Amino acid sequence: MQDEHMSKDTKQRKGKLRNFPFSVNHQRYLYVIGAFTLVGVLAGYAYFYYIGCRTGSCAITSNPYMSMAWGGVLGYLLPDFFVKKDKKGVDASDDD
Repeated sequence: MQDEHMSKDTKQRKGKLRNFPFSVNHQRYLYVIGAFTLVGVLAGYAYFYYIGCRTGSCAITSNPYMSMAWGGVLGYLLPDFFVKKDKKGVDASDDD
């Protein structure tokens, strides 16, 4: 019984579109999130390499792994700023 519910939920999730400046389905949305995260990690390393912390006392920029982690987190969160809200409003069936 639970398998039927999970497959129905999975079908509903795959059918949903995210409204960026262009509409994307769930799988493509995950690719967009992954690409932004990768760019964030690379930008974090570039920040460490080019700007960094000369004294070594900076908590984030003195270690390349911390710079890359914070860049990845910011890259992961950034795509949600581009998502457009539906004009229809929130559907009551999504709360289940």
